[in-house]
Amino acid sequence: MVYRHMPAMLDEVLAHLNCRPGLTYVDGTLGGSGHAAAICNQITPGGIFIGIDRDLDAVNYAKTKLQHFDLKIYLRHGCFSDLPEYLTQLDITAVDGILLDLGLSQHQLEASGRGFSFKNEEPLDMRMDIRESLTAEQLVNNLAQEDLQKLFKDFGEERWAKQIARGIAKIRQKEKISTSKRLAQIVANSVPRQARFKQKIHPATRVFMALRIAVNRELERLETFMNCVVDDLTPGGRLCVLSFHSLEDRIVKQRLKALEKGCQCPPHLPRCVCAKQAQIRILTKKVVRPTDREIATNPMSRSTRLRAAEKL
Repeated sequence: MVYRHMPAMLDEVLAHLNCRPGLTYVDGTLGGSGHAAAICNQITPGGIFIGIDRDLDAVNYAKTKLQHFDLKIYLRHGCFSDLPEYLTQLDITAVDGILLDLGLSQHQLEASGRGFSFKNEEPLDMRMDIRESLTAEQLVNNLAQEDLQKLFKDFGEERWAKQIARGIAKIRQKEKISTSKRLAQIVANSVPRQARFKQKIHPATRVFMALRIAVNRELERLETFMNCVVDDLTPGGRLCVLSFHSLEDRIVKQRLKALEKGCQCPPHLPRCVCAKQAQIRILTKKVVRPTDREIATNPMSRSTRLRAAEKL
């Protein structure tokens, strides 16, 4: 199997992770193993690599892609939010670096057959892990119109959420909406004509993002991960997160700021009473974006936002 995907901001990721031979690193989102292979190359010999992905295609591809490295390599089909459990299973107390790349892969968009892209005629699925039960088709056909509107607004930041939800509710009274291309058509027809021509992106882009986030509980799982990630790192260990929209980036940014600040007392208190200490040092005081050169060679990287931190 060929798993097409070009890793975003590879040089920046490696620089912030500070990979060295013999250390232990985690890639919580294997994708096409581009980041993973580069990390493995830098921690050889003697290192330990742990790779995780919710997409079984990615895990299976990693088995082939990484097999020639002289390392202990452990691959898990699951979610990065379960990293503490995986480390316990491996009898590893903490690791020297963790990477999350929260974007979709080219494979998922072009060849997974699960309706991630509005360009293809595919089942309206959108599950990263097909062992889970909830699909985008179920949400589109069963959620109340008001709940669809809220979903598109909250998770997609969609300006025309009300009109789109109304359009979907109207069509599904006549037919079941079961393919990605049909949904994209309904969304496009629901957006005012003048607005469609002004948009730089396809009218269905934000709706598809919102459905994918909801189906896979992406924000919830990212919050779970960020709440315990410091415990999974050794002192001096690095965290690097690549996010692709403001909702993800906000969660990462706010959690890192809280971990660096330490004290959580209200501003009006004259002195700290919570006794919480700073746990990390933020390495990226401003979010890092891809260079124009990278965007030219890898257009999928254009919305990437990199944040990194080091455990104290």
